[in-house]
Amino acid sequence: MNILERYHAMDYAPAPESRNEADAWLAERDFSKALFIGGEWKAAAGGKTFETNDPATGKLLAKVSDAGDADVDVAVAAAAKALPKWSASSGYARAKVLYAVGRAMQRHQRLFAVLESIDNGKPIRESRDIDVPLAIRHFIHHAGWAQSLDKEFPDHKPVGVVGQIIPWNFPLLMLAWKIAPALAAGCTVVLKPAEFTPLTAILFAEICERAGVPKGVVNILPGGPDAGAAIVNHPSVQKIAFTGSSEVGKIIRKATAGSGKKISLELGGKSAFIVFEDADLDSAVEGLVDGIWFNQGQVCCAGSRLLVQEGVAEAFIAKVKTRMSRLRLGSPLDKNTDIGPLVDRTQLDRVRGLVAQGASQGAECWQPDCALPSAGYFHLPTLATGVAPANILAQEEVFGPVLAAMTFRTTEEAVELANNTRYGLAASVWSENINLALHAAPQLKAGVVWINGTNLFDAACGFGGYRESGFGREGGREGMHEYLVAKLPLGAPIKPAAAPAKIEGVDGEGLGIDRTAKLFIGGKQVRPDGNYSLAVADRKGKFACEVGLGNRKDIRDAVSAARACRAWGEATGYNRSQVLYFLAENLSGRADEFAARLVQLTGASAKAAREEVELSIERLFSFAGMADKFEGRVHAPPARAVTLALHEPVGVIGIVAADEAPLLGLISLVAPALAMGNTVVAVPSQKYPLLATDLYQVIEYSDVPAGAINIVTGKTAELAGVLARHDDVDGLWIVADSDVCKSAEAESIGNLKRVWTSSGRSVDWTSDLVGGEAFLRRAIEVKNVWVPYGD
Repeated sequence: MNILERYHAMDYAPAPESRNEADAWLAERDFSKALFIGGEWKAAAGGKTFETNDPATGKLLAKVSDAGDADVDVAVAAAAKALPKWSASSGYARAKVLYAVGRAMQRHQRLFAVLESIDNGKPIRESRDIDVPLAIRHFIHHAGWAQSLDKEFPDHKPVGVVGQIIPWNFPLLMLAWKIAPALAAGCTVVLKPAEFTPLTAILFAEICERAGVPKGVVNILPGGPDAGAAIVNHPSVQKIAFTGSSEVGKIIRKATAGSGKKISLELGGKSAFIVFEDADLDSAVEGLVDGIWFNQGQVCCAGSRLLVQEGVAEAFIAKVKTRMSRLRLGSPLDKNTDIGPLVDRTQLDRVRGLVAQGASQGAECWQPDCALPSAGYFHLPTLATGVAPANILAQEEVFGPVLAAMTFRTTEEAVELANNTRYGLAASVWSENINLALHAAPQLKAGVVWINGTNLFDAACGFGGYRESGFGREGGREGMHEYLVAKLPLGAPIKPAAAPAKIEGVDGEGLGIDRTAKLFIGGKQVRPDGNYSLAVADRKGKFACEVGLGNRKDIRDAVSAARACRAWGEATGYNRSQVLYFLAENLSGRADEFAARLVQLTGASAKAAREEVELSIERLFSFAGMADKFEGRVHAPPARAVTLALHEPVGVIGIVAADEAPLLGLISLVAPALAMGNTVVAVPSQKYPLLATDLYQVIEYSDVPAGAINIVTGKTAELAGVLARHDDVDGLWIVADSDVCKSAEAESIGNLKRVWTSSGRSVDWTSDLVGGEAFLRRAIEVKNVWVPYGD
């Protein structure tokens, strides 16, 4: 045998990572007292435990305390007790604690890595080189946010006690993503790790003891779904941060409706991996390996849908199969292992079932010819070709090492296929033409887009999704906002709309109108679908006018018009600002008329009415000025890349305005939504709708594109519910009584739209805080586009 033959015959020898220290830690710890509450280790009040096993062997690792309702009560009480002192401490004091936690983790990072691999099954190279260092980075990075909080986030305060529920695929990293910003903001935490993977969370609690985290600031409760539900439903928890499945995310959204809890959800994904014909195919193959087979495909942002341009599809698939045949399955503690076991038997069975179902729907499933280990929950890497867009492997999150491949011809088709999913977490674009890549990236409905790369993360860069991939961001400035609340000027509770009294007669002093005001849809005044009208009374209770009584069909038509108005979202911020300025100019020309209408309907004094009109004009001017100034940022992560944090419109925003300050309140909501490029379906004040219908002509001659603003008058509660249930509405802002707000939040789960309500309270629309960034921030999605540079 010559040297070349010997070279080709060489194979990797085992390179095991020692687990001695981890085994010693497991042997020494009493896991029957694994609840970390108020700085003390406790057994579960009910005495229950659950098993956590090594997925590579199926062997028992530990029997861990299983938290229940009583334990959650005690932990939340401990967090609430610690909150005042922790939130009042200086940013410097909190920064020192966060830094100490990060440094202590560094001293034990190999132990963290080994525990993560034996508890989760991920290869040691991933836990050692990616998960643990990035978790440490989050704590040290957020120490800086703690110290600069007052300067960077004026008029904000910590949200309070935070309940956090994390998954089993990145146990330590998800913990860091959630705890670090919460502590930096001055919040206290009750965190539940996944029952499959509690070990590194328990070790982290030990780190908190050593690093001087004050008692009660961090509480760790290993447990199952019952503990998670108890955290979600606890009345003393002010915020819920959840990472997991979209199905559970919807349950949490519904459970917290009307509670006033702030929530952030990082949910499932079905991310597209797009390869254009001019891409470096060999680099793209390596990126694909990282994109779908990293952590056995148990990654919410896994590039599980391969879209490859037809001209290179055959060659690329051949390269993928060759690379797959060289992937090594085996012990996660072997440094040569590429793919470890899935986390549990239930997950393995689920993946097998989905692959079989995909094959039955026409996919051709190919696997490399290699032996599976005799023990453990291993699944071969799988490539599914001939996949139709409706195939279950193209639509459902498999959460395993399974890749569904499709082809495309044009950029437009690639974008359409990529967006053909209810998810919107991430995407990866491969092309040597950076202009092409940056042309495609903004069109993808995904919160993160990697160009010529994949699975890039950093504490300075936000991560989170669109659509049913959840809402909120983790990391960066956006992630800090999730644990802070702005001091919006909320007032007294809003009373539910009373049953309409019979309106008789016409006030001779009023401004009687002898016509019924129509609806405003798609740039036109149209009659309501039901051909019913709603009587409007003046300040004396006399008949003033009738307006159209909108219904579900009218909302549907308005949403369709808003969805079709692409010109507004595609316009530059400068062009949008000019239109809003023009709108303000035209409203100013009719200021006397609107002031008189306010006097007629609300009974306000002439001075107060004039002030409301003038402030409405000023607010339009203010948001017009911000249309091209509330911009994104450029981040410089510790990598050869820049991250463009782009501000994008949410989409179609439904707005439900209250009776109080009927003109100013409506404009204060509509203007920021329009300024950021959203289209609007507005339901104005039920009691004083004429302030909105009088705007029709102003809108018509202000160069506002047809469909950008749509106004449907009618009954607030009914129309708010229709907007909440409509899956083509992307965001919903409601100022109404508590029952309407709660119902809308609960009914919004169909597409997990972004919902803000006043929680049943009135708003001081004259406050400068209303005219600031609060609603601009709600009017955008932040998309982080990673752009590499250098050779």
